[in-house]
Amino acid sequence: MSTITAPAGQETGHLTGFGTKRYRSYVLLVLMVVYTLNFIDRNLVGVLAEPIITSFGLSDTQFGFLAGWPFAIFYAVLGLPIAMAADRFNRVKIIAACIVLWSVMTALCGIAVGFVTLILFRIGVAIGEAGCTPPANSIISDYYPAKHRATALGVYSMGVTLGGVLAFLFGGPLADMQGATFGNWLSSIGLGGLFSGIDWANVEGWRIAFIVIGAPGVLIALLLLLTVKEPPRGYSDPPDAAKEDRASAREALKELAGKPTFWWMAIGAALVAFVGYGLFTFQIPFLVREHGLSVRDASVYYGAPLAALAAVGTFLGGYITDKMTKRSARAVAWVPAIGLLLAVPFYIGAFYSKSLPTAFALWAIAGMCHYAYLGAQYNIGQGVVSARSRATAIAILLIIVSIIGNGIGPQFVGIMSDLFTNAQFAGIDDLTRAACSAGENLSAAQLEQCASARSTGLKQAISVTTLWFLIAAFCFYMSSRTLERDFVAKVA
Repeated sequence: MSTITAPAGQETGHLTGFGTKRYRSYVLLVLMVVYTLNFIDRNLVGVLAEPIITSFGLSDTQFGFLAGWPFAIFYAVLGLPIAMAADRFNRVKIIAACIVLWSVMTALCGIAVGFVTLILFRIGVAIGEAGCTPPANSIISDYYPAKHRATALGVYSMGVTLGGVLAFLFGGPLADMQGATFGNWLSSIGLGGLFSGIDWANVEGWRIAFIVIGAPGVLIALLLLLTVKEPPRGYSDPPDAAKEDRASAREALKELAGKPTFWWMAIGAALVAFVGYGLFTFQIPFLVREHGLSVRDASVYYGAPLAALAAVGTFLGGYITDKMTKRSARAVAWVPAIGLLLAVPFYIGAFYSKSLPTAFALWAIAGMCHYAYLGAQYNIGQGVVSARSRATAIAILLIIVSIIGNGIGPQFVGIMSDLFTNAQFAGIDDLTRAACSAGENLSAAQLEQCASARSTGLKQAISVTTLWFLIAAFCFYMSSRTLERDFVAKVA
C-alpha cells in the first residue's frame, strides 16, 4: 500500500500549496487534459447519435437507453470502490490505468456489430472513466490551498465542456467521412498496408470516429504517469488539521450524514446533470431535424462553439465565486442557483427560434449560465469533509449525479421525444413513428410529415426537460443556507 502523508513539521502548505507555482499549474493542466479526454470519449456517442440511430434503426427511446443507463450504472457502481482505493493507494497510477481502459473501449465501439455490442463497449468506457474524477479532485486538493481551490477546480472542470468541443470538432467531420476516403488517406501516408484486409467502402464514418478518437488516450496516460508527482495527502490543509487514516465508505457516509449542505447540493447537481446529459445527447439530432443541418455542420459550426462558450461559463463560475466569497461565504452555492434560473428562458427561446443565428446567441447565453455551477459541486463536495474522506465524498456525489443525470436524463428525453412525436400523428391515418422509421412506401408528403413530427417531438421534449433547472436552483439555494456551518475547508 502506498499511503503518503504530509511531511513532519510542514506548516505552510495551507498557504503555498504543494510544489512550485509553475509545477502546480502544469499538474492542473494535465489533469484538465485528462478530464477533457474523459468527456470526449464519454460524449462522442451523443455527437454520433443521428448516424448510429440510422445505422441500427433505433428509436429515440432506445438511443436514450444506450446513451444513459448502461454507462451510468457501471460508472456509479465502480466509482466508489475506485475512489476508496484512491484514498489509500497511488492516485496518479490509478488514473493512468483507467485512461488506458476507457480509451481502448472507446476505440472498440467502432467495431460494434449491433446495439448489444455497442452497449457492452460503452460499459467498458464507464468502468474506466469511473476512476478519473475522485482521485483527480483529491490530488488537486493536496496541490492547492483552500483559498485557491474554487479557481483550480473551475479550471479542471473546464474539461467537461472542452471535451464537448473536441468531440464535436473531430467526431462530426469524421462521422460524415466516407470509409473509402479515410482508407485512401491512410494509403497516402504509407499506412494502407496495415489495414489491407478492410473493405473501406463499407465502413461508416461514425465507426472511424470512435477508433481515431479513442486510441490516442493511451499516450495521455503515459504522459500523466511519467510527469505528475503523487502529492503528500493533506499537504495543503491547515497545520492543525487532523492527520488520520483514510476513511471507509461507512465512515465517509457518517461524516456526510450531518451535512445537509452536501445533500442539497448533490440533488441540485444531479438535476443539472439530468438536464445537461439529456440536452447534450440529443443536441445534434435536434439541429439536424429542426434546422436541416448535416452532422458535420451541426457539430463544427454550432456544437463546438456552444461547448466552448459553456467552458467559459465554467471558468467564470469559479472566478466569480472566488471574488464573491470575499463578500459572502455562501457564494459558492448561490452563484450556481442564479445561473440556473437565468438559463431556463434562454434555452427555451433558443429551441423555438426559427433563426439559426438567434438560436445560437440564446443557446450560448444559456450554456454559460448553465455551466457556471460545475466547479461549485466539486468545491462543496470536498469542502464539507475532512481530507481523509474527500475522494470518497466525491465518489458518492458522482454516484448520485451519474444515476440521476447520465442514467435518467438521456432516457427521459428519448421517451418524451417519442411520446411527443407520436402525438403529432393523431388524426393522420396510416402514419406512425414506426412507419416513419421504416421509411418504406411513403409519399413525399408523408416523409415531410414524418420529419416535421420528429423535429417537433424532440423540440418539445428538450424544452420540458430544461424546466428541471428551476428545482435544481432551489436545491443550490437550500445548500447555501447551511454552507458556513458545514464547511471544513476554511478559506485562509
